[in-house]
Amino acid sequence: MLGVLSGFAVVWTVILVGYAVGRTGVLGPQARYVLNRLTFFVASPALLFTTLADSEPSTVLGPALWVALLSASLVAAAYILITRWWLRREPAEALMGAMSAATVNSANLGLPIAVYVLDDITQAAPIILFQLALFSPFFLAMLDSTTSTRRTTPTAMFVQTARNPMIVGSMIGLLFAIFGWELPQQVADPIEIIGGAAIPAMLLAFGISLVNSRPLAKSGGRRTDTIIATALKLFLHPILAWLIGALVFRLEGAALFAVVVMAALPTAQNVFVTASRYERGVVIAKDTVLLTTIIAIPAMMLVPLLLPQ
Repeated sequence: MLGVLSGFAVVWTVILVGYAVGRTGVLGPQARYVLNRLTFFVASPALLFTTLADSEPSTVLGPALWVALLSASLVAAAYILITRWWLRREPAEALMGAMSAATVNSANLGLPIAVYVLDDITQAAPIILFQLALFSPFFLAMLDSTTSTRRTTPTAMFVQTARNPMIVGSMIGLLFAIFGWELPQQVADPIEIIGGAAIPAMLLAFGISLVNSRPLAKSGGRRTDTIIATALKLFLHPILAWLIGALVFRLEGAALFAVVVMAALPTAQNVFVTASRYERGVVIAKDTVLLTTIIAIPAMMLVPLLLPQ
């Protein structure tokens, strides 16, 4: 357990450095934007490729993927049922709230947590693949259908998913693992070096994002929605992952610990981007991202105490 807590300490230290960087403005006003784009378009695809190319495909596509799918789907359904029946929110806003409650920060925090806490970066791969290839495209299609008269086609969904650089890097890495391919060392080494920039850049950007974070402002008018989404994300989601992992897939030890920690991650920041794009549930998405981001890592440190490996 000391190793797990030490891993969290490493992550928090780099986040705090990022916060200090953001407070001082030493990297300028565009620092978070540049770091996020660097990780999304360049470093993370390289990291995922090198990681998955050396992985066992059955591990990436195994029970952890199904735990992620089932637990996230149940959380999203719970949020929609609560807010549609009790708060009477319109469908698009309820969908955005469901994304806020069920979509984890699998890249910017999931990869560092997998490295420093779980000691196995492949533990983040199943949930990244699930969210980018299935979960997010499904919700985008639903949002399109509820906010516009133009129907989203399966082809458009496929093209949108295929253009995601992290999906591209992951899928190519899986193909290399499945077929046993290897890159020439002169090509593999630069890719590995670029991938090494992903985790520190993610954590620094994450720390910068916490500067001036003030969720639950009274003027937003969606405090109840945000509290529901936050509670479902930080409590129901990992509990469901634990129950599904232990009772359905008979996971135990480090494997069970990993799926619970991944489910306990805070809401993904790209949910706010999606809300802004559709102009629905913007306050809910923004406040849930901020609130879960502030609370999640301290809350996640309780997992090794409640669920010893």
